Amino acid sequence: MVRFQNVGMRYGLGPEVLRDISFRLEPGSFHFLVGPSGAGKSTLLKLLYLAERPTRGIITLFDEDLSLVPRDRLPALRRRIGVVFQDFRLVPHLSALENVALPLRVAGAKDAEVREHVRELLSWVGLADRIDARPATLSGGEQQRVAIARAVIARPALLLADEPTGNVDPEMGERLIRLFFELNKLGTTVLLATHDRQLIDSARRPVLRLVQGELGLEAREAA
Repeated sequence: MVRFQNVGMRYGLGPEVLRDISFRLEPGSFHFLVGPSGAGKSTLLKLLYLAERPTRGIITLFDEDLSLVPRDRLPALRRRIGVVFQDFRLVPHLSALENVALPLRVAGAKDAEVREHVRELLSWVGLADRIDARPATLSGGEQQRVAIARAVIARPALLLADEPTGNVDPEMGERLIRLFFELNKLGTTVLLATHDRQLIDSARRPVLRLVQGELGLEAREAA
């Protein structure tokens, strides 16, 4: 699914933010990504969802060397990736339902199918009574749940989540994590960045640890 080989990344003429990063994410795997602020987690995620290109090294995604993929093919690759951003990135003039529906509409799903699946998922994340609300009228936790629903609605091949439970209460956090686990059981490869040690310890999944731009693997027993 994903392979990094000696990847380095710097912005402009500054020092390398990531240095000699090498790892693999096998299809259907579930990993956590951890590290202190400034360790390079956001940069690593940007490389994975094709917002940046590395300054050196090789990234293989869906069996394709990204350095050889022309820019006009990148949108098709991005449609196979679901992303939960820390700043949510909801479309402000669209309702919660319309925001979540975007990946399905891009994929050409029928309108009746879109509305049924979106309503069901929004209900599952506790937003059944907020489907017509626009982002500005939603709380931070509600916006986060809309962003998560949008990321998973089309069952992406790869799901990247940056602190997906950071703005919700523990009960809703557990429900959202169960959603990620269920999606993983259906075949989605998941990489979840978090500072929640309790979640990491209870889930018993492998942990990728970034420290000052360098990566290590903390092996854990699979649940």
